[in-house]
This record gives sequence, structure tokens and C-alpha cells, in this order.
Amino acid sequence: MNPKLNYLFSRRSLRAYTPEPIDDGAVRDILEAAMAAPSAVAKDPWAFVVVRNRDTLARIADGLPNGKMLNHAPLAVVVCGDLRRAHDGQLSYLLQDCAAAIENLLLAAHALGLGACWLGVHPGEERMTHLRSLLGIPDAVVPVAVIAIGRPAESREPRTRYRQDAVHQERW
Repeated sequence: MNPKLNYLFSRRSLRAYTPEPIDDGAVRDILEAAMAAPSAVAKDPWAFVVVRNRDTLARIADGLPNGKMLNHAPLAVVVCGDLRRAHDGQLSYLLQDCAAAIENLLLAAHALGLGACWLGVHPGEERMTHLRSLLGIPDAVVPVAVIAIGRPAESREPRTRYRQDAVHQERW
């Protein structure tokens, strides 16, 4: 691993958090970084639901098979995409744009000393329906992911997942 890239290799999915709340300034910084992501034709179709309420976090966790860490996270950000704003109204562009925003959000959280974990929602119909119902998300808005965020109560070693067999030169 190139040590100049350690910041990227040390960003890991963390699932254990201290109960310490995340201040509004840090949330703003994280969301500002998310919205700095590239977007097809600069449509910026993303929207975010910030959730701090303990009961709501627990109810979100109930609808996500791998979301139990939300029961202990002080914060979750539900990343959504608005099909009315997506380039050509295309779901594929919306998902790519939201994925870029999510990666920026994860890197920003890491830079601020926070731990985070990306929980996939789309394309799970039950998961999307659960979040739409719980959070009042409109039908034209696609819940893409939930990001659990908190101060880390665990640490993980930096790593690379590089595989030479996944790299093709000039042609497949």
C-alpha cells in the first residue's frame, strides 16, 4: 500500500460506536462533502434525512437485516435520490450520483475522526418501503442507503483489497 494513500486504506466500515453525540457542525461538514460529489450533468439528485432520535434509529434498524449497529449509533444519514432531479430521470444515473455522494460522506466522516458504515437499501423493496413509511419519503424519491455514524468504539487496520486478476490492460 502506498503510504500517501493511507487515508483511503484506513477508512473502514465501523459498526461499534460510543454514545457521544455528533455535533451539528460535523454533520454539516459531512453533508457538504457528500454534496461536493460529481453528478451526471450536475443534476445533484441527492437528498439526505438526518436521524438522531433513538426510537427512529431502532425502527430503521428493525427494517435492515444488517443494521443492528443503528441501535447504538448516535446518528444515521439516509441517502436518497430524487428521480425528478436525476439526469434524464434515469435510475442508473441517480444511483451512480448517490454512490459518489456516499463515498464522499464516508471519507469526510473518517477525516473528522468518526466511524461509519454503509447499509444498502436499494434495490430491496421491503427496505425501501420500510424507510418510505417510517420517514415519510415521497414515492419519486429512492432511499438508496443508510449510513450509521458515530465516534468509533473499535479500530481496524488499514488494508487494500487490490486483486491483480480484476485488472485488464487495454482489453478484457
